[in-house]
Amino acid sequence: MNLLLAEVAQATQRLADAGVPSPRTDAEELAAFVHGVKRGELHSVKDADFDARYWEVIARREQREPLQHITGRAYFRYLELQVGPGVFVPRPETESVVGWAIDAVRAMDVVEPGIVDLCTGSGAIALALAQEVPRSRVHAVELSEDALVWTRKNMAGSRVDLRQGDALTAFPDLDGQVDLVISNPPYIPLTEWEYVAPEARDYDPEMALFSGEDGLDLIRGIERTAHRLLRPGGVVVIEHADTQGGQVPWIFTEERGWADAADHPDLNNRPRFATARKALP
Repeated sequence: MNLLLAEVAQATQRLADAGVPSPRTDAEELAAFVHGVKRGELHSVKDADFDARYWEVIARREQREPLQHITGRAYFRYLELQVGPGVFVPRPETESVVGWAIDAVRAMDVVEPGIVDLCTGSGAIALALAQEVPRSRVHAVELSEDALVWTRKNMAGSRVDLRQGDALTAFPDLDGQVDLVISNPPYIPLTEWEYVAPEARDYDPEMALFSGEDGLDLIRGIERTAHRLLRPGGVVVIEHADTQGGQVPWIFTEERGWADAADHPDLNNRPRFATARKALP
C-alpha cells in the first residue's frame, strides 16, 4: 500500500467518527481532488508526491462541510456542475425525477417540446433535459441572486432560457404552451429543522429547503403555476420528501383541472415525486 492509500484509510475512519454518511467515498474523492487524479488512480500517486493539504480538506469535511463545496463541483446524470455557497447542491434522488420526465417528453412525440424548470438552483434539471432531449425548448427560473451566480456559470453557452424571478409568476409569455413543467422545490417542514443533515441545514440556502409548517406551501403554489403554463394534456412532475408520499398527489385534484395524479418511487422504493396531467377541456 502506498502512502496516500494509507492516509485515505485513516481519513475514512476520521470521517466515519464524525458521522459522515459515505466516509470511504468522500475520503477517496478528496484524495483524488487534492492530487489531481481520478479515484481509480490513487494507487499511482508516488509517496513523494503526497500533498499534506489532503488533511486540510479532510478537516473541513469532518466539520460536515459538503464534499461538493470543497471540490467546487457536483455530478448530476451526465453533467459536471459548479456549486458552492448560496446554491442548493443537486442530489442523486433527483436524477430519477429527471429520468421520468425525459421518458414522458419522448412519449409525447412532440417535435420541439417546451419544458419549464421552476426553482432551477444550480441548473441541474434544466441542463440535463436540454442535453438529453436535444430538440427541446428549455426554460428555467430562479429567484435567488446568490444561486444565480452559480446557475449562470453552469448555463454559460447552453441554450436554456434562464430568467430571474418568482416561480409562482414566472413565464406569463408561455401560458398554455408548455408540454412539461418540472420542479425540485423546497419541501422540508419548518418543524423538521433539527433533523436535517448538517450538510444541508448549515450550508444549503434556507429558501431552497423549507416551505411552511408542512413543507408543501410552495408546491401548492407551483400547482397553480403548472396549470397556467401547461397545454391541455401537458404533464407536471414535482419532487417531494419521501415522508410526503400520498400528500402531494392530493394537491393535483380533478376539481382543479388535473388527471392521473400519482406518486412514484425513487431507487430505494420510497415515494419521491408526484406527477399529474392537465385535464383536456
